[in-house]
Amino acid sequence: MAYIGNTPAENYASFLTETFTVSATTNYTLSHAVTNENEIRLVINGVVQQPGSGKAYTASGTTLTLTSATVSGDVMYAVYLGRALQTVNPPAASVGNSQTAPTIITGQTAEATIATDDTILIHDTSASALRKMTRANFVSGIGGTNTPIIYVKNNAASLSNNTTQKLTMNNEIIDTASAFASSKFTVPSGQNGKYYINLEVETFETADTINTVKGLIYKNGSVYAQGQQIDAASNHAAMRPSVDCIVSLVATDYIEFYIYVNGTDDLAANTSATIFKLIE
Repeated sequence: MAYIGNTPAENYASFLTETFTVSATTNYTLSHAVTNENEIRLVINGVVQQPGSGKAYTASGTTLTLTSATVSGDVMYAVYLGRALQTVNPPAASVGNSQTAPTIITGQTAEATIATDDTILIHDTSASALRKMTRANFVSGIGGTNTPIIYVKNNAASLSNNTTQKLTMNNEIIDTASAFASSKFTVPSGQNGKYYINLEVETFETADTINTVKGLIYKNGSVYAQGQQIDAASNHAAMRPSVDCIVSLVATDYIEFYIYVNGTDDLAANTSATIFKLIE
């Protein structure tokens, strides 16, 4: 016989029958528990017995009680009418969307946001099983956040000519870890990693005679990276070099910013610096 879809797991099944060794008694023990006598058909000497209290028999669990005792030579058997025959798992990949309730996944739509304690299903390859984990643990397991983040500025900083000097960054716009103090960024405990650092400088003076400007990033008191702009004719009133780098830092490492200007008089600068930890 042909079928549309999966072939039924049970092609033929019969009811379970149990034959008893009779004796002069009204009490027998069933091999399989039942809820009540209506789940079995009892036959004695070829005659079907009527179930129920005050009738031929009652049954509960594995206890079968007759109204009248059997005698030697009687033939008695029971047919289990309500007993489950078998539990069958559906074939692999046989269940689709149409076989599941719409509520199996709330709304069956993608979520726009997810709470920290919401759970996410993942497949554990070692156990070949689906498991769940919270969004917070899931995010921490695949990387980190790009914090701390630092953004500081200083407008119209006064400069000395032909001198490398530390920049005073006195305007903290962003400092997520309170790690910038005295114009120096110090890596907080537990924040080891690779950092992106950028320094922007804009120097200017009144006599149009700036020759060279350098922006310098210092790590632990030594030059780590620098960028410069040079004008051999010395006819610039402003120069805007910038420098950026990626540096590996560990706790207590520190970053400072310096500038060098070669010009004449009334030298000043607008400066800004950005620092943030990269996600690895």
